[in-house]
Amino acid sequence: MSIEKINARNQFKGKIHSIILGDVVSEVDVETPAGIVTSVITTRSVKDLDLKIGTEVVALVKATEVSLAKLL
Repeated sequence: MSIEKINARNQFKGKIHSIILGDVVSEVDVETPAGIVTSVITTRSVKDLDLKIGTEVVALVKATEVSLAKLL
């Protein structure tokens, strides 16, 4: 399957830097030009997508809320 269009505007192309597997959910760090993006996804998805360190992926970020804090 390939994706022709998607409504998520925040897209970060990168390579998987590290994977921390858990029983149910796993943390996947993606190294992008903007920095590291961490995704928490099901361990089943890690296996179904055959994700490994070095795999090229696109991190899609769709947020309903973005909070800001003023720094001193």
